[in-house]
Amino acid sequence: MSAKSKLSTLILILSLVFLYAGCLAFAKQDPELKQCTHQCRVQQQYDEKQKEECVKTCEEYHREKKDRESLKEVGQDPDVEFHPGGELSECQSRCVGLAGEVRQLCLFRCQQKWRRDYASRWEEEGKKQSKEDAEDEGEEEKHNPYVFEDKHFSTAIKTGKGRVDLLTKFTHDSDILRGIENYRLALLVASPKSFVVPNHFDANAIFVVTQGRGTLTLIHEDKRESFNIETGDIIHVRAGTPLYLINRDDNEKLFIVKLLQPINQPDHYEVFYGAGGAKPESFYETFSTEILEAALKTSRDKLERFFDKQGKGPFLEASREQIEAMSSHEEGSKGGGLWPFGSESKSKSAFNLFRKREPSHCNRYGQLFEVEEDEFKRLKDFDLRVSYANITKGCMSAPFYNSRAIKIAIVVKGEGYFEMVSPPVSPKSSQEDSGGRKSGSRYQKISSRLRSDTVFVVPAGHPFVTVASRNNNLEILCFEVNIENNVRYLLAGEGNYVQQFEKEAKELAFKSKEEEVDRIFGNQDEEFFFPGPRQQRGRDYE
Repeated sequence: MSAKSKLSTLILILSLVFLYAGCLAFAKQDPELKQCTHQCRVQQQYDEKQKEECVKTCEEYHREKKDRESLKEVGQDPDVEFHPGGELSECQSRCVGLAGEVRQLCLFRCQQKWRRDYASRWEEEGKKQSKEDAEDEGEEEKHNPYVFEDKHFSTAIKTGKGRVDLLTKFTHDSDILRGIENYRLALLVASPKSFVVPNHFDANAIFVVTQGRGTLTLIHEDKRESFNIETGDIIHVRAGTPLYLINRDDNEKLFIVKLLQPINQPDHYEVFYGAGGAKPESFYETFSTEILEAALKTSRDKLERFFDKQGKGPFLEASREQIEAMSSHEEGSKGGGLWPFGSESKSKSAFNLFRKREPSHCNRYGQLFEVEEDEFKRLKDFDLRVSYANITKGCMSAPFYNSRAIKIAIVVKGEGYFEMVSPPVSPKSSQEDSGGRKSGSRYQKISSRLRSDTVFVVPAGHPFVTVASRNNNLEILCFEVNIENNVRYLLAGEGNYVQQFEKEAKELAFKSKEEEVDRIFGNQDEEFFFPGPRQQRGRDYE
């Protein structure tokens, strides 16, 4: 179709539109649109494509007219004046030769197109900004030195019967946690009826059983010490102590969290396997053959055949008879009683968090079990407290901070999140960054989702809070290092530290009357565990 023909068609369509718009000014909109589209379809000089274009123009005009009427209803003038410069001005310049209603419609359509283009550009800018925000958030996560997730674990040992996962060094990405740089965290998972071959490591260790039942045997200088272990048991293992372990359950896996303090090298320890052969490699085989022959008083051929038998890795399957023999309550001439039956063993190397003990804090919103140095003397070697928090679903712990202790926490079960107040770890020059720090702010909010095996560290003096999801309880195992002379300062709830302020200190600090300060800090009458944000206000913080 030629340009002249297209122009004639457009003029005819506009004429039809305004003709029927004028005739039906007081009619309902739907009949007006119906009449306009009918006239398009009965034009004999139009082919089918032109008729469709005519109908579309009627529909577009009908929509625009409704928009104009809506603008008038809210007190806005839909008529458009000229805007110098830019795409809108260029479009409006084409309306100069028109007059009356035709000119007004032309201007209106220019404005509508400009608005659509502007909205489109705004949407694109929004998408771009969202992408940048997501990248910033991801960058912030990279620089969050306090939280460690699955990606921060490496599998040190793995077979079909079990594995050991080792957490990266606490100072791997930042030196902000160098106060605990000489600690490492590891997770041991043993399948049912599995046996962990004898080994030792150059680190002092605290083992905590978080699930399952097993038997752990330690070889001391002059005796063997065995423990029938279960959920909640804490075992102290001195550096270099030979040990072996069985999972004595037929169905349930055995989970042990290990906190290790290396002896030879800061933040690094080695595991040495005495038993074994090709896999795991026995350290016996590293010695020269001549040395082994002399030391074991055995020929080379026998030694080669002997050490070549074991090749299935450090986790092996044990028979029911073997498990029962190692976990039975028997004493050998050089053996000790199986804990928890042997009281002497119990007092020295092992302790249970839950057995015959009351929680240190307990209400319907949560429970906290703690083991102090005076209860389990071996913790004094680490200057350590071990605790286990079970926060009811939808509830939270009280915000608090430790005066000296650094908390190393690992989520055992459930989901939730935590928030912590920190000095800036990734400062931005302007605006509010994804970590919650405003420009010029002295503090930064560190927050993270919590799920099974998430590890988070809370340095001394840093206020923090943990919140359980509304679907599951949140269970957290904690190691608190530097516990000697530590004080826990509650920031809310019964016993919070503001309640100890003098009247004048309250009024000066908060620029409020003492009564108002007491009312704010006395509203929460629960201690240590509270209803969570959702329960109190119905808001979704996740």
